Amino acid sequence: MRADLTGLQRGLLAWTVDARRDLPWRETRDPWAVLVSELMLQQTQVSRVVPKYEAFLERLPTVASCAAASVGDVITLWAGLGYNRRAVNLHRAACLVVRDHDGRLPDDLGGLMALPGIGPYTARAVLAFAHDRDVGVVDTNAARVLARTTGRTLRVAEAQALADAAVPPGQGWAWNQAMLDLGATVCRARTPACEVCPVRRGCAWFQTNNAAPDPARGSAGTSKGQSSFVGSDRQGRGRLVACLRRDGRLDAADVARAAGWPDDAGRTATAVGSLVRDGLVVEHDDGSLTLP
Repeated sequence: MRADLTGLQRGLLAWTVDARRDLPWRETRDPWAVLVSELMLQQTQVSRVVPKYEAFLERLPTVASCAAASVGDVITLWAGLGYNRRAVNLHRAACLVVRDHDGRLPDDLGGLMALPGIGPYTARAVLAFAHDRDVGVVDTNAARVLARTTGRTLRVAEAQALADAAVPPGQGWAWNQAMLDLGATVCRARTPACEVCPVRRGCAWFQTNNAAPDPARGSAGTSKGQSSFVGSDRQGRGRLVACLRRDGRLDAADVARAAGWPDDAGRTATAVGSLVRDGLVVEHDDGSLTLP
């Protein structure tokens, strides 16, 4: 951040009192609920996550209940969120926590990152939002704020160090929520609303009148966009999982059609193989498929 760090902290924390978004996962400090929300929110819009989050926790409110469920149950509850491997990893993590940690999620960075599917961002999010630790949570929104405020493109380690240093002592939860909200609602990727930004006076990019290039572009943690989903292997994989959620089983003769490639047995076989390796489907001896 800039030299006037105290001023930036005061400005952002004052702004968030009235501007903070009302989201269900902000009403809990339960590490399990926080973890579920963070995995669901990865590359998925908030509006899609809210009803799925509430339904998921109604069915699987604890680590132990998730571990006791089948992988297929968790995948079914994940419908509509995409990136189904996250559901498999969440179930695997729950099983390990029950086995190795007496059903309690670790409350340290190393312990969390040792669990399947939990990387540096998710681990820090659990620490900040469940335990109010003074760690910086750097998602694409926070990374954009950091880059623009400093006025330079940031490397991964640099962005994380800046995020950690910016957290006011004892304010890990409030500060990180404010950073995420600022990036999502004000310091937007394409249309930043600098005129209403509470920290614009300390923003290096604003001082240049938003001169090109935008320092957030290509900075660590910022979104780089995705390849087209339509016609992709991801779409075919998603179709197969969706059919299995609905029907429970696919006969071998129906798999290629369900994937959307009725005349491409090779592509279908590749997709099925990847789903099996990811733990998302089971392929039986007769070529039929089911959820795990």
